[in-house]
Amino acid sequence: MKEARGQLKLPVNGEEIAVPSASHLKCPKCGEIVLRSQEAKRLHEDAIALYRRRHGLLSADEIRAIRERFELKQADLARLLRLGANTVSRWESGRNVQIAAMDTLLRLIRDLPGSIDYLRPRGMKSAARKLKARGPRTAKIAS
Repeated sequence: MKEARGQLKLPVNGEEIAVPSASHLKCPKCGEIVLRSQEAKRLHEDAIALYRRRHGLLSADEIRAIRERFELKQADLARLLRLGANTVSRWESGRNVQIAAMDTLLRLIRDLPGSIDYLRPRGMKSAARKLKARGPRTAKIAS
């Protein structure tokens, strides 16, 4: 096996993404390509970054900046967007790519004042407090 650099393709969301200058090992006799763990990770991250640029999606750093601007933890943003607990972490680390609808929602949070407050879940505690403050309801019996 010899060290090599060249274009490798990787599917991202069902689309083949060509990553130029990907580092890998290549057999000079049969042409087989082998990726070491770090090279495979880098290829995946680069493919996702290229996919995001091609489709005009926010980058991992832009997503992180939105979250930090509102002083949210990754888990808080995930809850706000009704996502799994690790989804935001995967977006920010470049391991996964957000779908276009989530990208639009992130842009709304970033660009529209008050949108984050609209998305905050209405807590059950506040509803319970309102009911308690109203007091017990009595039914009227018609005669």
